[in-house]
This record gives sequence, structure tokens and C-alpha cells, in this order.
Amino acid sequence: MRKGGGHPAARRHAFASIVVLCAAIIGAVALCLFAQPAHALPSFARQTGQPCGTCHTDYFALTPYGRRFKLLGYTTGGGKFRTTLFPSSSYVPELAAGYAREFSDLAAYAGEHKDWVPPVSMMGVIGFTHTDSPQAPPTAPYHPNDNLVLSPVSFFWGGAITEHIGAFAQATWNAPPLGGFSDPFGHNWTWDNTDIRFANTATIGSMDIIYGITANNNPSVQDVWNTTPAWGFPYAASNVAPTPATHTLIEGAFAAHVGSVGAYTLINDVLYLEVSGYRTLDPHTQNSLGTDPLGAPGLLDGVAPYFRAAIEPHWGDHWMMMGAFGMLAKVNPFIGLPNPTGPFATFPQTDNYTDVGVDAQYQYQGRGYWLTLRGSYIREFQQLNASFVNGLASNPTNDLHSLKLQGSAALGSDNTIVLTAQYFRTWGTPDPLLYAGLASGLSPDSNGWIGEIAYIPWGASKAPGWPWANVRLGLQYTWYNRFDGTTFGAQNNNTLFLYAWFAM
Repeated sequence: MRKGGGHPAARRHAFASIVVLCAAIIGAVALCLFAQPAHALPSFARQTGQPCGTCHTDYFALTPYGRRFKLLGYTTGGGKFRTTLFPSSSYVPELAAGYAREFSDLAAYAGEHKDWVPPVSMMGVIGFTHTDSPQAPPTAPYHPNDNLVLSPVSFFWGGAITEHIGAFAQATWNAPPLGGFSDPFGHNWTWDNTDIRFANTATIGSMDIIYGITANNNPSVQDVWNTTPAWGFPYAASNVAPTPATHTLIEGAFAAHVGSVGAYTLINDVLYLEVSGYRTLDPHTQNSLGTDPLGAPGLLDGVAPYFRAAIEPHWGDHWMMMGAFGMLAKVNPFIGLPNPTGPFATFPQTDNYTDVGVDAQYQYQGRGYWLTLRGSYIREFQQLNASFVNGLASNPTNDLHSLKLQGSAALGSDNTIVLTAQYFRTWGTPDPLLYAGLASGLSPDSNGWIGEIAYIPWGASKAPGWPWANVRLGLQYTWYNRFDGTTFGAQNNNTLFLYAWFAM
């Protein structure tokens, strides 16, 4: 197959796209060079008075302080603005304060004399995508290769509502996919990752306890480690690059299609336990929220339980987490059109999925750098009672596996340069009906590597207009050894992604 960029018109378009993106990057770098050296989600920075590098080794990778801030319900204060709309009692989450690099006077938590600013933020990612071979068939305004795209653009409520209730709520605009919308609804706007929490602290004997309730719309979005699917690497990715088609159910199959309520606790700053239950939202409600109901594999039959357990012993500047997570789901698959009862009709039988994952993370904070190692493995057992009898799968049972191994180094006292490498692999039982649409027509197997270098100029120091803005510049390359079950043509999907990520 002919490589992209060979035609003069393609070269001119690629050059023009790169010029536009480079201009945006140069503008961002100029701000760094000619102004005093904001923070990750700016609303969190305004609320806590803490720089990005206190909560994050990288967007969105959390430090120990970042994990405590989330567990405490996004309510920790300490900044120059009042945490909540109405003055509150002096809620002092010492469990979070102990992990901050520097902290305001704890007596200031009450904030009676501070101004209140709504905890709202926005972000946008502009990215240039080049794949080893052109992608077809593109739809306007896209080209077969070398596309410059602004997507996503998100708006957030990120912070406290009351002294014990806070939220991370995201609404997102996405550019149309490369081949055009595959659903009849054509949504650009959708509700995105949402996690609303109640949190409090207690002491039992000599043990400190954080406990709370989470209501969210994506299994694992509530998790505080970057080893589970919702907040896993890569944190920014092209929306026009090809990606493998097969993932385990817990890896986003029901993101924004469900709602849940769960309870969690962190005991003595070491042991974390959580149980949640997910139900599918009514398809018409999903559509109203900007989610394609047919984008999920079907409708959940009843409640799908989710569990999470982890231990995180830490000593000195070392943190070591070992954990397990999983979900049990009974799914009524969609019948598809044409059928007399409409697009949301499902088969009466259920496909039963048991997803169980194990994960680990090691973090070390050195003098002027963070070193992080992460790994996760998910095994999904599929009992295909509906798909098998209705001709959608060749086997009554299948296995599917997902493995990710990652290393990351954030260099500089401001976590300015972040180097990340990840190996990924998906494999499972061959099934010529279930995987008929893949390149191999038989197997879900994919594997490869992702490498990225990111520049975050304002990690732990204050930028112009602090704390109202931030930026991340990244260069990412994805290499495939196997793609959707075959090595033939797999490397045609290799992707170079150059991006600028702005938050304000």
C-alpha cells in the first residue's frame, strides 16, 4: 500500500497542518519564556492553592496527594478563594494536607472572608495525526492522512459543592470520526466522565478512616490509581487514528451509558475497599445526554456489581500499590434493525461477562523527579447465552485478556518533562462470527508499544494569571506488531500524534 504524504497535495496539506500546530506550540512556549513560570484542572488549583505537580506527576496521573484529594470528595481547600458558595465550618482534611508540598494556614479553611469563584474549567486538545498509510474512506473535512483536528473540547465542574460533597463532572464536544458518524444520532456533545462524591473522615482507635459515597457513570472512573481503565495511559490520543476494535467490557464498553452508586473507604492510609452497582440508563435518557445508546453492546440486565480492593504501603518517598478490581455483568444484546419493536430491542437471553483484573503501581519521588511503574492484567470470561443461540458468536464461551505494562519518568522539580513508554496486548479465543468484522476475521489479538514525550511548562510554579491556565505539549508514537488479529498490514496503523493541550 502506498505510504501517505507522497503526493504533492498531501505534502502541502501536511506542511500547512504542521505550521498551524507549531504556531500554537510556539505561542505556548513563548508564554513560558517571557512570563513568570498553572496547575492541572485550574478549578482544583484555585480551590487548593496547590500547583499541578502536587496532585499530578503528569496529566492525569496522580500523586499520593492527588489520590487523597479525590478520596476526600474534591473538597480540600487552602487556596485564596472560598471552597464553597456559603461559608462553612472549618473542615480540615489533615490526611490530604500531610501530602502537600506546602499548605496554607489550616485555619483559613473556613474561608469566611474569601471570595467564591465557581469551580468551572475547560480544556481543548489540538492535534496533528499522521499514520503510516492513508486511512479510507475519509469524510469532509478530513484528508486520508495528516489531519489537524481540534478535539475534544471539554467543560468541567471540578471541586467542592459543600464541605463534604464535591464533583468532577465533564461535558465534551467531539469532532466527527474520520469515517463519519456510525450511529443515527450524530452527537457532537455528550456528558463525559462524571464522579459526584460525599466524603468524610473518622478515627477508630489509632486508625484514620476516609469514607464516602460515589455516584458515577463509568466503571473505574472513581478509582484513584492510573492502572484501571478509565484514567489509563495514554491521557491524550488522536480521534482520527485507527485503534484495535476489541476490548474487555470493563475497558469503557458502558462508559456514559450507565449510572451507579457505591461506597468506599481508605483505612489507616493503606487499605482501600469499594463496592458499587451499575445500571443502564434508559436509551432515551442516554440519547438526551448525547450518548449513542447503540454504542454499548446492549442493556444491562439488572445491577452489575463492581468491586475494588487495594493496599498501598508507603515508606519514605516510596509508594507501592497492589490491588484487584472487577465487574460482573449480564447483558441483553441489541437485536439490530430491521425489527418491528425499534432500534433498542434486545434479545431475551443474556451474555454474561466476568471481568477480573489485578494491578500494581510503584511510585518514587526523588529530588526533582518522579518515577512510576504500572501494570494491569484483566481476564474476561464470556458466557455467550444470547450471542451463541442467535448466530452472533461461534462459541458458547470465550476468554478475552488485556495486559498493559508502563513506565514513566517526570523530570524537573516542576515535572516539566515526562517520558512514558507502554506495552499493550489484547488476546482471546478465536471466534469467526464474533470477530467477523476484524481484519483477521477470526481473532481479537492486538499488541504494540506507545512512546511519548510531554512538556508541561507550569508544573509546580505559578503562570501568568495563576491559577487560571495550563498547557501540555506532547509527541506520541504508537507502533503495532499485531492489529485486530493479524500482523499483515498491522504497521500501516502506526500513528504519530503531535498535540497541544490547553486548560483554563
